[in-house]
Amino acid sequence: MTHQNRRVHSRQFARAELWYVRAAVPVITSLAWRAVAPCAAAAALILSGCGGGARQDASEPSGTFRVAVVDASFPAKQRLATPQRLVIAVKNTGKRTMPDVAVTVDSFDAPSARTDLADAQRPVWVVDDGPAGGTTAYTNTWALGSLRPGQIRRFTWQVTAVQPGTHTVKWQVAAGLNGKAKATLAGNRAPAGSFTVDVSEQPAASRVDPKTGAVVRDGE
Repeated sequence: MTHQNRRVHSRQFARAELWYVRAAVPVITSLAWRAVAPCAAAAALILSGCGGGARQDASEPSGTFRVAVVDASFPAKQRLATPQRLVIAVKNTGKRTMPDVAVTVDSFDAPSARTDLADAQRPVWVVDDGPAGGTTAYTNTWALGSLRPGQIRRFTWQVTAVQPGTHTVKWQVAAGLNGKAKATLAGNRAPAGSFTVDVSEQPAASRVDPKTGAVVRDGE
């Protein structure tokens, strides 16, 4: 084979090889990807258990679970920028284990009268720390798991007031997160309540402890 023939043969082989690679790895156009992407996303949701399968509340037992609120406390007089504790303690006084004892606390924020805000809800208290391990996907709701007969769960929030005035904080206890398991007090009353709190616009006076160097606010 002459040198010229070898060059021709080499070019033909390269073209054939290039054609083969293009066929094996097709290019997806942007239009085609827009059509494929939703299907891929849907498949990913199905594989992860989202968007299909059993209902989220399928394993939650239905029924009423008797409870007692053995502690509900939140200082009625508070000051701006002064940390306080809100405590709700729930006891299972029934004969069955509650699936997931939960507490919903409304009014950590409140609607503002201003019309120039992107979000009309403004914080009244900043939640510095909620019940440990109690975070849920539900707004203002914390859950601490199953509660056996006679057992007590204590929900504690560390909060700091950032808006002065008189405010009402409402709370309610639930036996589960999905509405099938319901909590009730003796006499079939709802396990719910409220706190009326007066927040002074004057922050608490503070001083430095000469022994420890810690900042101490009056009243602590």
